[in-house]
Amino acid sequence: MEFDVFFSICHTPDANGNTPEEDRMFSNFFEQLELADKLGYKIAWVAQAHLSTEIQKLNSKPVVPHWNGEIGLCTDFFQLAHHMFSKTKNIEVGSAVMSLLCNGGPIGAAERIGAFCTLHGLNKSEKRRLHIGFSSGRFEFMAKPYGIVPRDSVEEVSWKVIRTQIFREASEIFLRLINGEVISSNDISETILTADLFKTEDDWKCAQHEVMKRDNLESVPEKIKIEQRYKFEQIKTIPQNWNRNLLNLVIGSHDPNLQTQVNKWRPVQVFNLSITQPKIIEETHQRMSQNYHEDGGPWKRNMMPRTVMIFINEEEGLTDSEKSLSAMEEANLALGSYWNALEGTVDPEKVSNAANNAVIGNASEIAKQLKERFHQDDKIMCWFDFFNHDSERVCRNMTAFMEKVVPELE
Repeated sequence: MEFDVFFSICHTPDANGNTPEEDRMFSNFFEQLELADKLGYKIAWVAQAHLSTEIQKLNSKPVVPHWNGEIGLCTDFFQLAHHMFSKTKNIEVGSAVMSLLCNGGPIGAAERIGAFCTLHGLNKSEKRRLHIGFSSGRFEFMAKPYGIVPRDSVEEVSWKVIRTQIFREASEIFLRLINGEVISSNDISETILTADLFKTEDDWKCAQHEVMKRDNLESVPEKIKIEQRYKFEQIKTIPQNWNRNLLNLVIGSHDPNLQTQVNKWRPVQVFNLSITQPKIIEETHQRMSQNYHEDGGPWKRNMMPRTVMIFINEEEGLTDSEKSLSAMEEANLALGSYWNALEGTVDPEKVSNAANNAVIGNASEIAKQLKERFHQDDKIMCWFDFFNHDSERVCRNMTAFMEKVVPELE
């Protein structure tokens, strides 16, 4: 197994009601990052967010109406990444995940990557890679100010499908610009809605009915053409001649077709969660082994990082059973705080399910759980700062994991 580390920089009250100042949040992050580098974690992944979660609660349709504080403070991954590389020696850096639909969309994202890798690669001996996890973004309010909203009644009734198709269109633009291609919107695949894209037959019929009404059609269409979201004449991003070996791309999407489609243009790996069903995990590995872009070499299991919450207790002065009990109490407190923030209530069943998908206990118990749940060649993104602002404790947990759990696995 390979072990990465995931940082949320989530500025919300932790399980003890503690909310540090913004400066302290970043100081804690860099303290943990530098330790992760020394301990031997492979990649430091950072969550990216945009706009105030607190203020969106005032909107007509808030996405997370009960959340206190901010989901994340990293709003510009590239600025943070430069600091991360400068403060470390061995660890690589990744975004988990960057939305392609915000801050200039796919064109702006592609150009920022080229600019970053140009500067990062000025040192010709530099081998550490920038890992860009990208997605459509989990929270819609972050993309709406950038025009990612329904443009007519057809898009309104088909919005869940349309949003996925916008991301597909954005992904193609993004990847082809990273390749160094000259493209215009005429070169980008059309968006065509068909029945197989909809979850239910009723949803598809609703879209058909709406397009008949909008376009005064007399017969029911079997396909609905959607106008492109991004319209532009020929463009090419600059700088052009940067070292693309310093970049690794990972898509945050469960759509099997999209996972395959993006690999038409360049190697793109896949994110997945620890809660994903084993059947889906194995199907993804099988699909990617057949469809991963040839320039990336043979598909390997470590090309699909999996986020796992780690609740470890190896505190001094406790017996093994006391450590185990304390770890479970800490997990329940953190997970309860999370569900309360997300939905406004603490659902015992959801807390229990989440605990089942985390790894919890003393070092030996956590090693046992990892052996039972994961393949020996998997890549695990260890999440230690989940609703925990006690940086000293987070650092002790990170250390205990590497010094006591990993040797048992090896």
